[in-house]
Amino acid sequence: MTDRPEYDNQPSFINEYQMVFSAADENDNFDIIVYNFNSKKFTNMSRTSDRNENSPTITDCGMYISAVVSEPDKKQRIWLYPINFEPAELLYDDIEPVGYYDWYDNKAAMFVLGDPNTLVYARGRNDLIEIDSNVARSIKKRPKTSEITYLSTADFRNVADQQAYLLKSYDIETGERAEYGFGLEGSQDFIWLDKKYLLMAKGNNIYKRKYTDNNWELMGTIQSDTHQNISRMAYSEDLDLLVVAMERK
Repeated sequence: MTDRPEYDNQPSFINEYQMVFSAADENDNFDIIVYNFNSKKFTNMSRTSDRNENSPTITDCGMYISAVVSEPDKKQRIWLYPINFEPAELLYDDIEPVGYYDWYDNKAAMFVLGDPNTLVYARGRNDLIEIDSNVARSIKKRPKTSEITYLSTADFRNVADQQAYLLKSYDIETGERAEYGFGLEGSQDFIWLDKKYLLMAKGNNIYKRKYTDNNWELMGTIQSDTHQNISRMAYSEDLDLLVVAMERK
């Protein structure tokens, strides 16, 4: 889809025919880009020279594209970009620096950078649920549930000199916690294909497993002379399409 020296990453589908991602220009400034799979066209949702937008995704209400914005004063907070291209709005003015996040019930579960990094859910202003600390960068709501899932960097096993982190869950509605086995060694990024199946990648290989299983199944390898090392992935059930971000060799 793209092949530039600059950064194109963090893809996320926002409906049955469009995807957003974060892209850097030649001045290393990051904006939100919308790609339309029907028209094959790219459109800038943001074009800001004084701030960077990362981790764009659609909100639960479908009215906004949210993003972690690195502001001119170096704060990192979540902003909302209306899909009708009206001016962006700051969401949580008192929660920062935010690294990564996902949505449940129009409220954000956020990876907040610190020592240690923490995972919090903003139930309301000054009403935060602290879910866990020492979490990896992938924060994902499990489809068709009220669970926020993440990899715990405090719980791991060593495999071939690499760490595999434990996948944990916190149910926003019930407060119940669960563990869903270990992630893939050497990887911090996962996505849910649906309520039952997870996807992770290592190198150019893509792996899948049921959340109740222990072993990852190799689904396939992306053969490329120009790109390597899959990082982020996004899946569209509507398009039956998997998008991956890879490094240029």
